[in-house]
This record gives sequence, C-alpha cells and structure tokens, in this order.
Amino acid sequence: MSAETATYPAYERLMADLETLGARYRVIEHEPEGQTELVSALRGNELKAAAKCIVVMVKLGKKKSHYVLAVVPGDARVDLNGIKELLGGSYVAFADKARAEELAGSVSGTVLPVSYHEQLELIVDPKLLEVPELFFNAARLDRSLALVTEDYVRLAQPRIETITS
Repeated sequence: MSAETATYPAYERLMADLETLGARYRVIEHEPEGQTELVSALRGNELKAAAKCIVVMVKLGKKKSHYVLAVVPGDARVDLNGIKELLGGSYVAFADKARAEELAGSVSGTVLPVSYHEQLELIVDPKLLEVPELFFNAARLDRSLALVTEDYVRLAQPRIETITS
C-alpha cells in the first residue's frame, strides 16, 4: 500500500483536532524517516524542538501495568527510573513494540505527542515546552508538523513533569 492510498486514522484525527482548536501549525512533507535525529535534519529543526515520543510500561504491583507516553526534547534521554518513582512503580521498561503501536495508534517512529487512548497517560518534560514551536512526525513517516507550543499544550493537555535524565 502506498502512502497515497494508505489510511492514517491517528493523523486524520490529529488534523481534525488541530482545525477544531484553531491551532497554528505547518505540515512538512519529507522522505520517510522515523529517527528523531535524522528526521530533524530533514525538517531543519533543532533537536531540542523535536518531540521525542516513547511509550513506557510501569508495573504498579504484581498484576497491574500502567502505560505512559513520555515526551521529551529530541536532544534528551527519558529517565525511566524517574517515571517509575513518579508513579510509585516497582518496575519500568520501554513498552514492547506491538503494545506501544496499539496504544499510540501509529507505528514506531511516528508516535504523536498526544494520547488518544485512555490507557496511555501523557507526560511531557517541561524542557520541551521552552521552545516556541514543536516538531514531530504526524503519525506518518513522510509527514511532520511544526506546531506552536502553546497550541500543543491546549490540544494535548499533558501532565508536565521532569522526566529527562
């Protein structure tokens, strides 16, 4: 299936939400790429303005898992132990690829910095919100968005916590 005929429900939902919100954004088309450093070079943005999105699983006791969509600047590393402590967990790890893609509604490398799944808590590091405009793959490898940060916060309504190491 080509990019022209493929459907992208997460992308379409995001675009509809941005229009409803009256958000200020730009669509950036580029060669398919999902790695933060490489796609930032294609888009021409600084790494600190790239929203790196990682799905993390935190064990809360023996039988309960909690999933977090951790969003950090592209030049930072997510602090897994910090997330574990923040949530009072007993174990933390990156979510397995299949579960991460299911919760995010898109493939790895295209995860939105917005959660559309009730089992995926959105936590954003405050350092990311220091830039005037955020850049991220828009649930597609061939398309990114540059979104005004204050409009991102209005749309995503994230929990803001320090989650970088």
